[in-house]
Amino acid sequence: MQNYNKLFVKVQKYLSDTAKGSDKWCLSNFSKKNNFFCSFFFLFGCLFTTKLTAQIPVVSLGSLQRHENFKSKYVQARHIDVWLPPNYTPTQRYAVLYMQDGQMLFDSTQTWNKQAWEADQTIGNLQLQKAIQPCIVVGIHNNGSLRRSEYFPQQAFENLTPFQQDTLLKAKRNNQPLFGGAVQSDAYLRFLVKELKPFIDKQYATLPDQQHTFIAGSSMGGLISLYALCQYPKVFGGVACLSTHWTGIFSTQNNPIPASLLAYLDKKLPKPRKKHKLYFDYGTVSLDSLYPPYQKQVDSLLHKKGFTATQWKTQAFEGKDHSEKAWKERLAIPVLFLLK
Repeated sequence: MQNYNKLFVKVQKYLSDTAKGSDKWCLSNFSKKNNFFCSFFFLFGCLFTTKLTAQIPVVSLGSLQRHENFKSKYVQARHIDVWLPPNYTPTQRYAVLYMQDGQMLFDSTQTWNKQAWEADQTIGNLQLQKAIQPCIVVGIHNNGSLRRSEYFPQQAFENLTPFQQDTLLKAKRNNQPLFGGAVQSDAYLRFLVKELKPFIDKQYATLPDQQHTFIAGSSMGGLISLYALCQYPKVFGGVACLSTHWTGIFSTQNNPIPASLLAYLDKKLPKPRKKHKLYFDYGTVSLDSLYPPYQKQVDSLLHKKGFTATQWKTQAFEGKDHSEKAWKERLAIPVLFLLK
């Protein structure tokens, strides 16, 4: 029985990894003799994980409201977690920070890797210190296996050759598809702009204008956040991209994605005179070790276009990896840059 308990833990970890889209583990790691028990525990694990992910995160500062299975005509339903700062009152108006991978933002006891951004602590304390303007945080849950399909900038993808597109859509890691389906980030952004934002502005005491609407994410979440700013520059006034996944996949060899992303940015970045704020950063170990040369190309583009130090910031964090723990440690920096 002890062996089957260990097997269940492995299945549960796989399910949690899938919910994050991390592709770190796959069912093919089970030996053939475990097929029967794999099937049993997989079904049991699905029910167990669903129950866990339905729990509302516990925050230490402010309060959190969940809008379960928020419906959309553009993308599949997902949970939306809205964090309200200490002393939130409808008589005051608040800026809004939209953040990707919402299930990883607040409560490490409920995440697949037992790490979280702890955004309530960082942003709550900054507000209590009056270091930033009052704001709320909207955590948008990712959609599990469709995460990469929803977060990959669609216009950059469509600028690849048909062969390159097909190769990416068929790519696998640990015997699991990298993409859960066709790239649908344009639909995802329509969901954010046409459905979610109007709901948030109606439900909460927000400042709905561009100057008070920001978006942020890490890794693929950084890519889709930057894409949102470029596609909807009249909606979003600033973006924070932590450990931006410029490679799109997990290799740099014969990889056409960085060049396609750079070409897209060259055409679609908003003009500096529009006063948008752009923040980028990266670590130097694990997956982040792939990013420095591509971030430097983006930095050169921003410099060429005339972005100033008040509008654009890029930072490197020596020895930091690709994890919520690392992003938690430096979250205050982009928040201060956008919301001060």
